[in-house]
Amino acid sequence: MLKGKTKTGFEYEFDEKILKNYELVELLAEVDDDPLVLPKIFKMLLGDRVEELKDHVRDADGVVDIEKMLTEFQDIFSTQAELKK
Repeated sequence: MLKGKTKTGFEYEFDEKILKNYELVELLAEVDDDPLVLPKIFKMLLGDRVEELKDHVRDADGVVDIEKMLTEFQDIFSTQAELKK
Protein backbone atom coordinates (compact mmCIF):
# COMPACT_ATOMS: atom_id res chain seq x y z
CA MET A 1 0.00 0.00 0.00
CA LEU A 2 1.15 3.49 -0.80
CA LYS A 3 0.27 6.01 1.87
CA GLY A 4 0.70 9.72 2.13
CA LYS A 5 -0.75 13.05 3.11
CA THR A 6 -1.40 16.01 0.86
CA LYS A 7 -0.23 19.50 1.78
CA THR A 8 -3.75 20.30 2.96
CA GLY A 9 -3.78 17.29 5.28
CA PHE A 10 -5.83 14.72 3.34
CA GLU A 11 -4.50 11.26 4.19
CA TYR A 12 -4.72 8.70 1.41
CA GLU A 13 -3.63 5.20 0.61
CA PHE A 14 -3.95 3.00 -2.42
CA ASP A 15 -2.54 -0.22 -3.76
CA GLU A 16 0.74 0.27 -5.61
CA LYS A 17 -0.59 -1.98 -8.39
CA ILE A 18 -2.93 0.83 -9.42
CA LEU A 19 0.04 2.89 -10.62
CA LYS A 20 1.02 -0.03 -12.87
CA ASN A 21 -2.48 -0.33 -14.32
CA TYR A 22 -2.47 0.43 -18.03
CA GLU A 23 -6.04 1.71 -17.84
CA LEU A 24 -4.84 4.42 -15.44
CA VAL A 25 -2.17 5.39 -17.97
CA GLU A 26 -4.84 5.65 -20.67
CA LEU A 27 -6.95 7.93 -18.47
CA LEU A 28 -3.95 10.09 -17.57
CA ALA A 29 -3.15 10.46 -21.28
CA GLU A 30 -6.71 11.63 -21.93
CA VAL A 31 -7.07 14.09 -19.07
CA ASP A 32 -5.52 17.09 -20.89
CA ASP A 33 -7.90 16.71 -23.83
CA ASP A 34 -10.88 15.52 -21.80
CA PRO A 35 -10.88 16.67 -18.17
CA LEU A 36 -14.14 14.77 -17.67
CA VAL A 37 -12.08 11.59 -17.15
CA LEU A 38 -10.70 13.03 -13.91
CA PRO A 39 -13.47 11.52 -11.74
CA LYS A 40 -12.59 8.09 -13.15
CA ILE A 41 -8.95 8.64 -12.18
CA PHE A 42 -9.91 9.65 -8.64
CA LYS A 43 -12.20 6.64 -8.34
CA MET A 44 -9.49 4.29 -9.61
CA LEU A 45 -6.94 5.68 -7.15
CA LEU A 46 -9.04 6.27 -4.06
CA GLY A 47 -12.13 4.11 -4.49
CA ASP A 48 -14.86 5.09 -2.04
CA ARG A 49 -12.52 7.55 -0.32
CA VAL A 50 -13.20 10.00 -3.16
CA GLU A 51 -16.17 11.18 -1.10
CA GLU A 52 -13.83 11.90 1.82
CA LEU A 53 -11.57 13.92 -0.47
CA LYS A 54 -14.54 15.88 -1.80
CA ASP A 55 -15.62 16.63 1.76
CA HIS A 56 -12.04 17.65 2.56
CA VAL A 57 -12.03 20.36 -0.14
CA ARG A 58 -15.69 21.35 0.16
CA ASP A 59 -16.14 25.02 1.11
CA ALA A 60 -18.60 26.54 3.58
CA ASP A 61 -21.23 26.83 0.83
CA GLY A 62 -20.95 23.13 -0.01
CA VAL A 63 -19.06 23.62 -3.27
CA VAL A 64 -16.36 21.13 -4.24
CA ASP A 65 -13.95 23.38 -6.13
CA ILE A 66 -12.44 21.65 -9.17
CA GLU A 67 -9.19 23.60 -8.76
CA LYS A 68 -8.80 22.31 -5.21
CA MET A 69 -9.48 18.76 -6.43
CA LEU A 70 -6.83 19.18 -9.14
CA THR A 71 -4.35 20.50 -6.58
CA GLU A 72 -4.97 17.44 -4.39
CA PHE A 73 -4.55 15.17 -7.43
CA GLN A 74 -1.22 16.80 -8.35
CA ASP A 75 -0.08 16.65 -4.75
CA ILE A 76 -0.83 12.93 -4.49
CA PHE A 77 1.18 12.17 -7.62
CA SER A 78 4.09 14.46 -6.75
CA THR A 79 4.27 13.06 -3.21
CA GLN A 80 4.40 9.51 -4.55
CA ALA A 81 7.10 10.49 -7.06
CA GLU A 82 9.20 11.96 -4.23
CA LEU A 83 8.72 8.88 -2.05
CA LYS A 84 9.92 6.61 -4.87
CA LYS A 85 13.24 8.51 -5.19
